[in-house]
Amino acid sequence: MNTSALFDIKNENDFEAKALEVFRFQHHNNLVYKQFCSYLGRDTKSVNNLLDIPFLPIEFFKSKTIISGDSSPQISFSSSGTTGSKTSQHHVVDLNIYEVSYLKAFYHFYGDIQDYCVLALLPSYLEREGSSLIYMVDDLIKKSEHPSSGFYLDEFDSLKNKLTQLDASGTKVLLIGVSFALLDFVEKHPLRLSNTIVMETGGMKGRKKEMIRDELHHILKQGFGVEKIHSEYGMTELLSQAYSVGDGIFNTPPWMKVLIRDTEDPLTFQKDEKTGGINVIDLANVNSCSFIATQDLGKLYRDHSFEILGRFDHSDIRGCNLMAL
Repeated sequence: MNTSALFDIKNENDFEAKALEVFRFQHHNNLVYKQFCSYLGRDTKSVNNLLDIPFLPIEFFKSKTIISGDSSPQISFSSSGTTGSKTSQHHVVDLNIYEVSYLKAFYHFYGDIQDYCVLALLPSYLEREGSSLIYMVDDLIKKSEHPSSGFYLDEFDSLKNKLTQLDASGTKVLLIGVSFALLDFVEKHPLRLSNTIVMETGGMKGRKKEMIRDELHHILKQGFGVEKIHSEYGMTELLSQAYSVGDGIFNTPPWMKVLIRDTEDPLTFQKDEKTGGINVIDLANVNSCSFIATQDLGKLYRDHSFEILGRFDHSDIRGCNLMAL
């Protein structure tokens, strides 16, 4: 199918038409997904709108090979996990689709990456292999073409000096970091920044006690001297990201959509502003599965923005941008 057209969606009708086209393609070419649909009594004849489409539980990425078609993956991304736990594997057939997705999404929310110096504080991701977040941020660093863009592990003094220098010079800076590392940094080096976007990707990873988002953002706003803390919502099993420019309210790019399912009946959807499980349609996942039932809890608003409220109690805490309540 024409994958480039997935990124040219203009309205809701476009999205639904493309989503149904992707569903038919995946139902035909993804044996795992087709079997899952058959257990629910759904097929291409019975699925006529978005709400008819079955959403594959995200746990399947831990136990099955989720590929649509017979192509070999160019790369396999893996989730983080505790020692001995089973991790998710996302086998990516076409890396170009991932690259187009995150570059177009960044442009959609923030403009040209070349307008920024990108500083990354992602130690827990740098310390392991297979992170889709590291792949994305590394490419954003390269495409920014700023001589000061780069990764930081635990060089807090160096990062503080670089941030202070760049911010004072009027350079637009994007500081993207995992939550516990940003907290560690501001404990040692409180700053007053005026030209820097601070973006957290979630995740305490057992390094610090879990805290609610409001508490985390309050500490980070005071520590960096900024009015808002931005957030990125992504995960190994998705090739697209949603972004929040503050207050924990996320928006998706045009080829991605969030629906809220009833926690007691996963085949029923909640009305706006009701808490439930987050289902994601990510059309960039065209070569794996675009319809994912996550283990995150959230709430959807009438303007299609959404909020992350935590996780299902029985699911493992992972680094996909949430604070457990």
